[in-house]
Amino acid sequence: MENPKPIFLRIFGDTPKLKIMDYLLVNDFYDHSMKDIAKNAEVGYSTLKQFWKQLLNEEIIVFTRQVGKAKMYKLNKNNIFVKEFEKFYWTVTKAYVRKHIAKKKVKIKN
Repeated sequence: MENPKPIFLRIFGDTPKLKIMDYLLVNDFYDHSMKDIAKNAEVGYSTLKQFWKQLLNEEIIVFTRQVGKAKMYKLNKNNIFVKEFEKFYWTVTKAYVRKHIAKKKVKIKN
């Protein structure tokens, strides 16, 4: 069974950059290789490579370590853009859930 699309991506679209940000934000306990990021975010590796340098240059992602030949990366939680994106992401997600819970409660009361 396919995983449902994350709420944030349902609302704002599932562009490759947003898919990457969504994946790294939700899976921020670990670092990831570019190959794993592309696969798990369901973005083509060649597509990821198109904007990877920009993410590095803006310090949105940071190199964490090397495992064999694979370089590992994480979201840079110290970056102001990442901090604000994370707040916005979770605000949108929580508001969507609250809205839909409230709708279900109204339907149940009728």
